[in-house]
Amino acid sequence: MTTELIVNSTSYETRVALLENNNVVEIYIDRKKGRGVVGNIYMGRVIKVLPGMQAAFVDIGLEKSAFLYVADIYSKIEHYSQAIPGNEFEDEEIDEEVGEEIKEEYTKVPYATPIEDLLKEGQEIIVQVAKEPIGTKGARVTSYISLPGRNLVYMPSVDHVGISRKISDEKERDRLRGIIKGLKGTGEGYIVRTVSEGKNDEEFLADKQFLKRLWGDVQKKVEKASAPCLLHSDLDLVFRVIRDLFTTEVDRMVIDSPSEYYRVKEFVGTFLPNLMSKIELYDGAEPIFDAQGVEVEISRALKRRVWLKSGGYIVIDQTEALVAIDVNTGRYVGKRNLEETIFKTNMEAAREIAYQLRLRNIGGIIIIDFIDMEDKKNRMMVFNALQKTLMNDKARTTIYEISELGLIQMTRKRVRENLGRVLMEPCSYCEGEGYIKSKITVSYDIFREISRIAPLTKEKKILVVAQIDVADMLYDEQRREVEELENKFKKRIVIKGEPDFHQEQFEVMLTS
Repeated sequence: MTTELIVNSTSYETRVALLENNNVVEIYIDRKKGRGVVGNIYMGRVIKVLPGMQAAFVDIGLEKSAFLYVADIYSKIEHYSQAIPGNEFEDEEIDEEVGEEIKEEYTKVPYATPIEDLLKEGQEIIVQVAKEPIGTKGARVTSYISLPGRNLVYMPSVDHVGISRKISDEKERDRLRGIIKGLKGTGEGYIVRTVSEGKNDEEFLADKQFLKRLWGDVQKKVEKASAPCLLHSDLDLVFRVIRDLFTTEVDRMVIDSPSEYYRVKEFVGTFLPNLMSKIELYDGAEPIFDAQGVEVEISRALKRRVWLKSGGYIVIDQTEALVAIDVNTGRYVGKRNLEETIFKTNMEAAREIAYQLRLRNIGGIIIIDFIDMEDKKNRMMVFNALQKTLMNDKARTTIYEISELGLIQMTRKRVRENLGRVLMEPCSYCEGEGYIKSKITVSYDIFREISRIAPLTKEKKILVVAQIDVADMLYDEQRREVEELENKFKKRIVIKGEPDFHQEQFEVMLTS
């Protein structure tokens, strides 16, 4: 499998596409305005403690207050007394790829201490952003601090050594664990990342020294900090991609900006000299995302309906609570029988759904409504196809077998905004509803308003001001109903079209 990283860099926006076998599978976008905050460490101030939710809101200097759940508060005060003068707690966000065993360790014992005994309003606390602000929700933060490096994730207050579950060879796991135990100090912890398989002591030592210097800088800032303030900002998008995705398995990294190219060359030459030959400067006349077919895939990923090669299609709808995906045969009529037609459509849809979830970075609860299949064997084959394709996804997924109703329930870990929410905004006309009242419905609303106010006055004329298309309907299709109201209330109804009105907007006024 060929793997490429395509970087489109400008002064206002950086975009990175991950291609596998020339297929765009992941898109990352970082804009000068509204940069991501996951991984940033802040000195925050508790502004509200909610015992009923066992959570707190923390002001970290962003537009919306951050949300801190009781299970994300580190309560072993003695571990933090030196790092945070005058405060009791610290923070750590475990790297998504490798930290599940640590999370499990923290959650084995039910959290016994109520949040109101851990935090007080006005208290300062160091937190790290675990999830970006999404929609109307503020960022989710944690007091379990972690600093990811190339080979290691450093946890300054957790005495633990973990190995990425993706490193499956037991001998290699034991070797790595032995190296890290020899390097780590008392009261600190490390998780070995997947990319570290086969690495030697010197590479881990360099990573350790770099991460400890970062943590030392944070501690120095804490001494002078006043909440809310930023203590540590994670790397920019390109350097994060180099740290997390640019491995020996990547065939090349192509960059279209000369300044960014030389910056990356300097960084990689210092920290990853063995990968220098894989970095290329794009000099084509056509924009790099156009040349690689990325722009087309981005446009496709923003559409609600996705067509399948067979002629079937899937519809992806996002709500506040979950994402619903519907599968339809569309133009595909099959060749033999209905069951085969449905099975082939579902199989193709299963692979496309897995691809779209990854490309769009859709997370949370996902419900997939496959076309009903009578044959249980076919149901299982569709389920297996979806599960197999999802194995290529770095985000953690949990999937349940197809129900009797033909539904699959699954979850996908959500850390940052999905592609649609990054690139789009709610429709200003329908206010994000997706629908507005039809012209005939608005006409009937106007009739009801006339019926309310007409009996209350002796005025002989009623003025109706409505959006111009609604006004045209009142003059034309609904003229008979207007005349009936005039005869009923013995009043003249004057209709005026207003082009600047919203379709649902109207005014009914009495005039002399």
